[in-house]
Amino acid sequence: MLMQTSRSHLSIESGQQTLAGRKSENQDFHGAVIPEGPALLHKGIAFALADGISSSPVARVAAETAVKSFLADYYCTSEAWLVKTAAGRVIAATNSWLFDQSRRGGGIGDRGYVCTFSALVLKGRKAHLFHAGDSRIWRLSGQSLEQLTEDHRVQVSPDESYLGRALGLSRSVEIDYLAVDLRPGDVFVLTTDGVHDVLTPQQIATEVSGPGCLEAAASAIVAQALEAGSTDNLTIQIVRVTGLPDPAAPELLAEEQGLPPAPLPRVPGSFEGFRLLRSLHDSSRSHICLAEDETSGARVALKFPSLDLRGDEDYLRRFAMEEWVARRMASPHVLKAGEYPQGRQTLFLATEFVEGQTLRQWMRDNPHPDLETVRGLLEQIAKGLRAFHRKEMVHQDLRPENIMIDTSGTVKIIDFGAVRIAGVMEAAPALDRAEILGTHQYTAPEVFLGYLGTELSDQFSLGVIAYEMLTGRLPYGAGVARAGSAKAQAALRYRSASAVTARVPDWVDSALCRAVHPVPGKRYEALSAFLEDLRRPDPANTHGTFVPLAERDPVRFWQLVSAVLALLCLALFVQLSGNP
Repeated sequence: MLMQTSRSHLSIESGQQTLAGRKSENQDFHGAVIPEGPALLHKGIAFALADGISSSPVARVAAETAVKSFLADYYCTSEAWLVKTAAGRVIAATNSWLFDQSRRGGGIGDRGYVCTFSALVLKGRKAHLFHAGDSRIWRLSGQSLEQLTEDHRVQVSPDESYLGRALGLSRSVEIDYLAVDLRPGDVFVLTTDGVHDVLTPQQIATEVSGPGCLEAAASAIVAQALEAGSTDNLTIQIVRVTGLPDPAAPELLAEEQGLPPAPLPRVPGSFEGFRLLRSLHDSSRSHICLAEDETSGARVALKFPSLDLRGDEDYLRRFAMEEWVARRMASPHVLKAGEYPQGRQTLFLATEFVEGQTLRQWMRDNPHPDLETVRGLLEQIAKGLRAFHRKEMVHQDLRPENIMIDTSGTVKIIDFGAVRIAGVMEAAPALDRAEILGTHQYTAPEVFLGYLGTELSDQFSLGVIAYEMLTGRLPYGAGVARAGSAKAQAALRYRSASAVTARVPDWVDSALCRAVHPVPGKRYEALSAFLEDLRRPDPANTHGTFVPLAERDPVRFWQLVSAVLALLCLALFVQLSGNP
């Protein structure tokens, strides 16, 4: 099998062969998917191989199910997910199904739906390996093969062993995972024990490294193993990397980026199937106006790229990726992508129109909100954030200006220009530059140290927003943006929200303090835990370690110190005045 594409894409050659050998039934199964277009970029190329255990009457079914399910379901997972996440969830689901089938049929253990499993996914410039059992994945190394997987076989005696790990063997399965960098010319080999138990790595490498067709090499290796006395089923897959994507080719990430930037249209007026009604927002980054579909009359918001940034490739890439993100989100608390009645000839974005106000305007209108109202808004924002996090996306620019509240009180997160997408960054790591894309007052401290944004970074931003809604201030003032070193960040001191306003109970203050902690590892593990602590006192906070006033509220501490010193000075003055 040969796959040839342009030099800016991943390309391979491959060969596969399987035989029942001396057995009446072939209980091995293998397969591959070599997609084209966006799937090649976002999901990569997948090979999988499974070997059913010989003692089971349904071993063939188990192996076939494992391979077919993986190759079909992996490509149905979110393009935003990492390979490890997507493949891991598919394998876990398949394992559960196989185990349940065994329980229903009464064939537990070596009589059930059990098989070894090995998969190779090539994406971007990396190879991802997944493995359970005693099938193997190798890489050609000189005149031999380097085994990249470990056999999960338990040796009871010199003549007796059993599989310690395999799909369908138990309710859950531990899958070995390994990621390795790819180089042009790399050769990977997947084998079942019918091949590698009788042939040496050198014998396999001799055939694999030859100049001939890989299909012929696979057939030759299987024939050699059979001739060498193999009594098991025999299966081999060979993959040679013939081309790798250009790491500096971000235009491959979004088809929309090939469009020329849209001109700034005249409002009111018409533009590519839309009737422009009025301007909604103008900034140095973009121009947004209210429009309606000329055919359906549906109202939408149109976002046009900045006139000043049209020559900035990174800006245009992020602008185009906003559409990519919006189309993969499904949450009532995240802005939805719109439709284009005439397609698009230029680069601009259509989204749903949210009639309402930004959280910033709401905060101006409600400078002293009650705690329950704030909780309700924060819970909706958190639901939107969790929708991003489930897709392995980090918003990175959560702030009051990027949160809308519609006329019914529903909160929606908008503006996806700073979103970090794990799966996309995996496909094009050169894009992962640890840039500070968010507004500094709401950006987590670790980002200023050069670390990539994470879900905990979004939690920090949400915590800052919560603090500001309740107090009208920021927990560290402008100090976070100025703290560009670990030492400077260690010197940051949280200002107690309870000291700013009596409307914030101490236990709520403790929750805010933890959510905006400068050290990511000291924040909440999950947004749900933060929200829960905003609704009820956490015993760990209310009865935990005493926190000195100097740390809880340094301003109040130094005010008290100054007052005490002033009283002491006054007392000393009075005493000296009375004793001339």
